[in-house]
Amino acid sequence: MIEKLLQDPAFWTVALFVIPLLLRVPIAIALASSALVVAYKWDMGYEMLSYNIYAGIAKFPLLAIPFFILAGVIMERAGIAGRIIDLMKALVGSRTGGLAIATVAVATFWGAVSGSGPATVAALGLILIPGMVSTGYDKPFATATVAVTSGLAIVIPPSIAFIVYGGVANVSVPALFAAGFIPGLLVAGCIMLAVWIISYKKGYRAAPVENPEPIGKAFKNAFWGVMTPVIILGGIYGGIFTPTEAAAVAVVYGLVVGLFIYRTLTSLSQLFEIFAATVHATAIVMIVVTCAGLFSWVGSTVGLVEKSASILLAVSENQWIVLFMINIILLLAGMILDAISIYYVFLPILLPLIVHFGWDPIWFGVMMTINLAVGQVTPPVAVNLYVGANISGLRIEDITKPALPLIGAALFALVLVIVFPELSTFAPRILGLSP
Repeated sequence: MIEKLLQDPAFWTVALFVIPLLLRVPIAIALASSALVVAYKWDMGYEMLSYNIYAGIAKFPLLAIPFFILAGVIMERAGIAGRIIDLMKALVGSRTGGLAIATVAVATFWGAVSGSGPATVAALGLILIPGMVSTGYDKPFATATVAVTSGLAIVIPPSIAFIVYGGVANVSVPALFAAGFIPGLLVAGCIMLAVWIISYKKGYRAAPVENPEPIGKAFKNAFWGVMTPVIILGGIYGGIFTPTEAAAVAVVYGLVVGLFIYRTLTSLSQLFEIFAATVHATAIVMIVVTCAGLFSWVGSTVGLVEKSASILLAVSENQWIVLFMINIILLLAGMILDAISIYYVFLPILLPLIVHFGWDPIWFGVMMTINLAVGQVTPPVAVNLYVGANISGLRIEDITKPALPLIGAALFALVLVIVFPELSTFAPRILGLSP
């Protein structure tokens, strides 16, 4: 039995991936080294490697990733985030837990611009965390609120995660965007309820806004920022442009707002910094995409996909039991891996199960993405929490405890999405994006 296992290329594909991870080797290197060693050992043809590298990244939908990253950086540097925060403070800042609720609302909205959880924490945390602390909120709670809610950035459209999922699963990206809207708001609503309950118990309340005039002024200042997701999503759902074209439009729109309306981008050095940050972030994502594509190709070639699916089906033929197991696996994977790697590593394994049980791939994509969003804020890796800890000067242990109730609220929303698939499938069907 053991000898047979040691001769199985599928076993070595997994082992050579997991062992480097346990040794804290970067995810891209772990993926690529596993694929290269197995391809060499079992003579799968090195001439195929260059083709698969090219095929893995030469996809038109993936072109949206650098554009959305660039748009998010431009929006941040143009001061749009700060104006939206001022608007939310003016609207609900004086109520019990108002600033915490506003934080959730801003992070949810900013997810439609950024598309990245850690980037949203970085963009909003520098403003929101000190603002909440100055009005009496506990710093760990303030940091946890920003970090956990920013995980929504991969659920609220437009989402880089949905673009990757659509490419791997061959699913319509506009349909995924539409499907993620209601579940994303549901997760935000559950987290808002959690932060309100916590704020009510601890008496968190900002100073009341006596003069209503600042609300109108705040809305006027934030108007061009508020219009960003309206233009992007309206153009996609209206059939005016594709998600990739929408990303390019978002870049142009952000530059126009920053250069000519807010006039916060005033020098070439600022533009250089924006492009440099975008290149750095894009390179990290695309290197992972490339290496994960190689791993996925080797895994499918050696039969890893079929064997993994058969193992899950051998446990039970009950779709709810299998679905529960899948969510547990994804949640555990999300604790140690980034979302893009998980899509490339696990999705090819899960696609046969989606077909076997007749699950809607759009609903499954939303469910999977929410699960991974929770994983981003769940230790031991918890990328969002680490970014928040770095900004606030706290330890990860300080943030974990106040984050747990918010994570629980997000998991409750995930259960609702699983039990009621119509929450995900309703909007795409109404908009004619899915049958």
